[in-house]
Amino acid sequence: MPDDDHEKDCCCGDMNLPSLDAAVRSALLYADLFDYPLTAAELHRYLEYPIPFPHLETHLNALVPTADWLVRRGAFYCLAGREGVVAIRKERAAVAAHLWPTAVDYGRRLAALPFVRLVAVTGSLAVGNTDHTADIDYLLVTANDRLWLCRALVIGMVRWAARRGVTLCPNYFLAERALVLPEQNLYVARELAQMVPLAGAACYAQLRAQNRWTADFLPNATAAPLPPVPIPPPSRPLPLLEPLLASKVGQPLEQWERTRKIRKFTTGRPSTAEAAFGPDWCKGHFDGHLARVVQELEGRSGAGKQEMG
Repeated sequence: MPDDDHEKDCCCGDMNLPSLDAAVRSALLYADLFDYPLTAAELHRYLEYPIPFPHLETHLNALVPTADWLVRRGAFYCLAGREGVVAIRKERAAVAAHLWPTAVDYGRRLAALPFVRLVAVTGSLAVGNTDHTADIDYLLVTANDRLWLCRALVIGMVRWAARRGVTLCPNYFLAERALVLPEQNLYVARELAQMVPLAGAACYAQLRAQNRWTADFLPNATAAPLPPVPIPPPSRPLPLLEPLLASKVGQPLEQWERTRKIRKFTTGRPSTAEAAFGPDWCKGHFDGHLARVVQELEGRSGAGKQEMG
């Protein structure tokens, strides 16, 4: 049995402390874009530096009294001068706690629809950073050759929920054969690492396995995040509906739905990486969120490097 103190000393001796400090600051900068302080566990998960969690905790305890850019308030770490985000996080966490049972309830309903192989909560709710205007974002993986037919059924659920005052936003669909994400950057790695799977554990494992490149950005983000509320079993699917639509009967319906929706989504809109449509994907991010985050992060990171330099 290895000596824990010896193992700790060896690991800490191998650490590149300037690089580790820069990674801590970078993780906090990213989270600060969303007014979101981080716990030590969250810092570890979203750190661009491979390190065991106990060693990071030890380093943070030593860093807080000496770094003029780092502040700890209770369980949260944030940038100096941004202590107000702790109160914002607590307010939003209360909103998210109220919304999570609804997200899980509709997630299990979505999981029971034909051709759904994975349902995961994404966006602000996935990290509990939701205000009163937010909706419930989902990513869904579907069976091959039935993505658009599946999406049509999901949109029926969206409209049904809207009549009950619930806003669902399933804005990312992938077919099982298209799990490798084309954009490979920190933003996409973060979105993938923070999404919370509600149904389809095997498919989620395949999604993570086929995007191992995310470890280049987030080497500590391995296991799936857990939802803050229990997940009941999925609702019972309608018998025979999936086999019927998977047969030759469903193929012309799939082609018709795919053609008309892609035409609608692309007419008069410029093509972007955030809004992309094809037989195996429907990525309906029309607001340019990724581009804004990347631009603001680059600006803040440049200013932060000058300060640390």
